[in-house]
Amino acid sequence: MELSASDAAILGGVTLLEITYELQSPLNNEQLRKLGEFANTYGLRRFRVDENAKQLTFEYDASRLKETEVANILRHAGVPVMGKVTPSSAKDLLAG
Repeated sequence: MELSASDAAILGGVTLLEITYELQSPLNNEQLRKLGEFANTYGLRRFRVDENAKQLTFEYDASRLKETEVANILRHAGVPVMGKVTPSSAKDLLAG
């Protein structure tokens, strides 16, 4: 996997990556609560929800978690993700 400076930050043995998923439906309060519980527990540092674009973005510690593990945590929280948003698909959405 190729990373740019904007994709990763290295802080004393911690490699922070950001990943964005497309949401199937808006998140409810219970899903948001579960995401808050996971944040900083499993190496997930923070998240933001873009309700207009139906996207969920996570910053996570790649030295502790793999992308597949982030997806598993989201499934465990009952978050309705459809798939990862790639940089090219994000540009397509903006050009839209």
